[in-house]
Amino acid sequence: MGDSLNIRQLAKTVCERLEAHYGKAISSRSLPPIDELVLTILSQNTTDVNAGRAFQRLKEQFQSWDVMLDAGEHAIAEAIRTAGAFRVKAQRIVASLSEIKHRVGRLDLSLLEDLPLDEAKDWLTSLHGVGPKTAAIVLLFSFHRPALPVDTHVYRITTRLGLIPPKTSLKNAHVLLESLLPPECIFSLNHNLVRHGRSVCRAMRPQCATCFLCDICKSCRH
Repeated sequence: MGDSLNIRQLAKTVCERLEAHYGKAISSRSLPPIDELVLTILSQNTTDVNAGRAFQRLKEQFQSWDVMLDAGEHAIAEAIRTAGAFRVKAQRIVASLSEIKHRVGRLDLSLLEDLPLDEAKDWLTSLHGVGPKTAAIVLLFSFHRPALPVDTHVYRITTRLGLIPPKTSLKNAHVLLESLLPPECIFSLNHNLVRHGRSVCRAMRPQCATCFLCDICKSCRH
């Protein structure tokens, strides 16, 4: 129990220090849920710029997501070449959107608004090609619900801090981190950890000497 309380306090302190340094704002991105889902699938293993270009091509080429589905997987793949792995991503987009349409009767994710958070996550991750990170992004950005997307920056920094054990799976990392954090912290944490990971706690040559988390970080080295 004592260790659990200590880790919870560490998580809260990390959140508070990040907010004091970077602010409480989350990403300004606020897309409709289906748009967010498609963009997040496109962003898998590529840059935001490449994903954004592919997403814009889809919006320009097809009048609606229904029209896009009717056009078929090959047409979608050709439109999203800039996203990389375009055939795989086209297949995932078609599969996930087709399943939504089959279950709901239309391309609509508004049912996630009122589902308990765990059920909303389970619903999304049961779709082909939708993992915990993608589900969390949709729930956080489109529904403003306290789901934490664990990307490479979040995973690296929280492991270095000692919030999650080394070699924790990505799926378990989502569960562990959300269980440690007050819900109000989750809204800013992903955004702030990404900023911190890019500027200070880099994958190579982390700037420990200038890091304001160094005194509470298990991996800090001057």
